[in-house]
Amino acid sequence: MRLPQGITVGHWSDPVGRTGCTVVLARDGAVSGVDVRGAAPTTFGTEALTPSHLSERAHAVLLTGGSAFGLAAAAGVMRFLEEHEVGFEFAGVRVPIVAGAVIFDLFQGDPTARPGASAGYRACGAATHSPAIGRVGAGTGATVAKAGDRSQTRPGGVGIATTQVGEAHVTAVMVSNSVGGIWDDERHEWVAPLTVSFPDAPIRPGTNTALGVVATDAGLTKEQANRAATVAHDGIARAIRPSHTMYDGDAIFCLATGVVDAPYDAVEVAAAQVVARAVADGVRAAQRDQA
Repeated sequence: MRLPQGITVGHWSDPVGRTGCTVVLARDGAVSGVDVRGAAPTTFGTEALTPSHLSERAHAVLLTGGSAFGLAAAAGVMRFLEEHEVGFEFAGVRVPIVAGAVIFDLFQGDPTARPGASAGYRACGAATHSPAIGRVGAGTGATVAKAGDRSQTRPGGVGIATTQVGEAHVTAVMVSNSVGGIWDDERHEWVAPLTVSFPDAPIRPGTNTALGVVATDAGLTKEQANRAATVAHDGIARAIRPSHTMYDGDAIFCLATGVVDAPYDAVEVAAAQVVARAVADGVRAAQRDQA
């Protein structure tokens, strides 16, 4: 696996409490975008990433468990970046731009175990060019295929997939915690099928989501980064069935470091492909971790 230039990924995991967080870092800043499709999201910092707002570049995206409590981990991300002199400088003060979103994992372990500021800080400190996948970070307590018999619920997890577009790399970092089952669109097989038909399934609203970051070292405008985040949701639709329901909080961020040139349309197509692959690979790895 090769991450785009200027991008690293770090995890903090609590295997006992069954929660964790994952941070995607762009220390030199990256042109950013976001698209939220699910009807039950919990996010922060997303407005700053839209084309109508002043800030063009972000420095980190936090994907975290703990439901809304997990937003506290962002303080640790901010502190880490400030200590490492990352962010926009204002009269000698560094202000990093951080955005993110949460999954609901409170039913999987200790419901009082949630990522806090120290977890976000430690995830940043663990950031690497070769991050782990499966039941780690924000995927530690993730579950999928939750429509139906809860005894048949499968582990979700973090998946990472990369493809090359010319000289550029396009990577998806995905956390799967969905109502829907997981379909491998390349192998044409179920990774985690639903056990009952969706209309008859008992579902807890607001407890499910798929989160992700599409990162690339291609040069994109802010409008293109937002558009890439939008198209990347096609990858969720390919891999999670059903997806984008009223019970999910699906959100995808985009970070573009702009180190190399690549045709935007090819980056857009690649974004959907790597998202679908990352979802399937992450859940498959999580099942191996559970075995």
